[in-house]
Amino acid sequence: MRRLNTLFVGQTLLQLPEVDSTNSFAQALLSKSKPQEGIVISTFCQTAGRGQIGSTWESEPDKNISLSAILYPDFLEAKDQFQLNQCISLAVFDLVKNCLPDQPVSIKWPNDIYVGARKIAGILIQNSLINTQIRSTVAGIGINVNQTAFVTNPPNPTSLLLESGQEHALHDLVLQLCEHLEARYLQLKAGKIVPLQQDYLRHLYRFGQLADYQRSNGDTFKGTIIGIDEMGRLRMEVGSEIECFDLKEIRFI
Repeated sequence: MRRLNTLFVGQTLLQLPEVDSTNSFAQALLSKSKPQEGIVISTFCQTAGRGQIGSTWESEPDKNISLSAILYPDFLEAKDQFQLNQCISLAVFDLVKNCLPDQPVSIKWPNDIYVGARKIAGILIQNSLINTQIRSTVAGIGINVNQTAFVTNPPNPTSLLLESGQEHALHDLVLQLCEHLEARYLQLKAGKIVPLQQDYLRHLYRFGQLADYQRSNGDTFKGTIIGIDEMGRLRMEVGSEIECFDLKEIRFI
């Protein structure tokens, strides 16, 4: 069996047979105590997984990875939360790209992982703030691994098995994800913000490409992603103007 090669992420690994949500479990732990940084709550049977903006996350039992890591990035100010998002997104990207080296893996803003135009992983980051600093973070990660049918019919799902034609050992992938997560987190903690930002943009879905989008009022438009602003909003060139969009203000078509 593969051995874990980390300093702290995943060194305490709570492998639960079943749980409604690993993020909810982690939040409950934080409400009662202060677990050591890097503790990971993992399950192969998550019954009520959550995604962005109140969405659900479908995961067939014993087919996929669902886990949450508790971190204490108190070196970050609240205004810099998106740096943490970039760090965690890149960790999941690193894992998926390692499994699918010949496939077009990318990060769809803000933190979905895509293969081509298909979603293979999602991330839900929940930060607790104290004054102007981040006190604690629960980083929830769901990766479609060996699932081939999606009952709830999400718009564009895929999995490592569908993309590679091979099944993957779930426990080994959990350990690999812990290693990637720690590597990127230590990069952030060391203040290597610019390399993280550059990596994020390099792997950003549709970066520099003219494509169709929809505003929250239903209007459609063509725009080109040109970057991310300091608040984590999507910077787009729309005609001769530069516009910035928050998560609820734009939809990819």
